[in-house]
Amino acid sequence: MKIAVRYYTKTGNTQRLAEAVAEAVGAEALPIDSPVTEPVDLLFLGNSYYVFSIDPEVREFIRKLDKSKVGRIVNFGSAAMLNSTYKKVKAEADKVGIPMDEREFHCRGKFKGIHKGRPNADDLAAVADFARSVIG
Repeated sequence: MKIAVRYYTKTGNTQRLAEAVAEAVGAEALPIDSPVTEPVDLLFLGNSYYVFSIDPEVREFIRKLDKSKVGRIVNFGSAAMLNSTYKKVKAEADKVGIPMDEREFHCRGKFKGIHKGRPNADDLAAVADFARSVIG
């Protein structure tokens, strides 16, 4: 199974999660400015809420994905206030014809004084376990 890991972060929280995912699945965690150029069965995509939506850069990354190169997207991320970005990511993935895995991972992320220390070691272990469960 070929796997790619891409992430978008402003605070470093999602990058930390992406690195744990990548280590768990034997891939490299790269920022979304690194396009997916080789065919992959799974694309683990890390992102978060910024001003109540996914960042425009994440939207643009998904819009540029080649559906012939990405089997399905697996969503993961962190946020200080809101939970899952799944619906926002799925809406963009649907536009380009790439299916979303129904499973996703989300945890709290530190933002200013909120959720200090998150994602923590337990969150990183949990996202790694999640990633391993997805690939079977």
